[in-house]
Amino acid sequence: MTATPSNSLLEIRSLTKAFGDNQVLDGVDLKVTEGTVTTVIGKSGMGKSVLLKAIVGLLEPDGGEVWLGGNRTFPRRKHQPDRMASSFMFQSNALFDSLTAFENIALPLREVTHLGRRAIAEKVNGLLKRMELSDAASRYPGELSGGMRKRVAFARALVTDPKIVFFDEPTTGLDPERKFGVFDLIAEYRRDFGFTALLVSHDIPEVFSISDRVAWLDNGKIRFEGAPSDIKGEVETALAGFLRRGNNKASGGQESGGKLI
Repeated sequence: MTATPSNSLLEIRSLTKAFGDNQVLDGVDLKVTEGTVTTVIGKSGMGKSVLLKAIVGLLEPDGGEVWLGGNRTFPRRKHQPDRMASSFMFQSNALFDSLTAFENIALPLREVTHLGRRAIAEKVNGLLKRMELSDAASRYPGELSGGMRKRVAFARALVTDPKIVFFDEPTTGLDPERKFGVFDLIAEYRRDFGFTALLVSHDIPEVFSISDRVAWLDNGKIRFEGAPSDIKGEVETALAGFLRRGNNKASGGQESGGKLI
């Protein structure tokens, strides 16, 4: 077994997952380069969220391998890699209603580190200030606007200084203006904090504005991987048909080298 290439922070090899007779992931291969934003697109019910949850261990894959930062995280090794290497943002933010914003953000540090109370407070307060959330520290999620709750969830995801953040449909249920606001937050905080991002999203082509790479998940496999600009060349392919059915046109992107797989 070999580790991930030096520039590939995350590598998925032949990942499989089935629920009964429903083969949701059927040999998924995907590489995510450090410092990039990669977005997985696909029809509803094609397993985009299942893929994310299988990568982070919220679901147990049936087969294949997951490598993160040169460590194989599935199948499990005897010595587990750093649990703070990644974090996960859920569709619904998943904040605890009984905890204040400060307590929600502090929770991962209390769960996975040995930091003392003072060190946790300093780190959380510093992050609250940096993300302009200081006024919300003592307030509960129910007392915050939707945008503030999203930022608190983002702060909780970043408090452990993860190498990679996974976003599961981060703009679900938002109007177009707020969707672009969330994408702007992801782009801004990625620049500020330096994490790598892997998103699943149905917001096409809006999400392409922050994506370095796009991967199309279809019938359990990654059928296309490349820059958003590469999709322009996919005129008579199944991917083009998928985009047309959604009345979408892809645009943007910096890199090249996209290919149907």
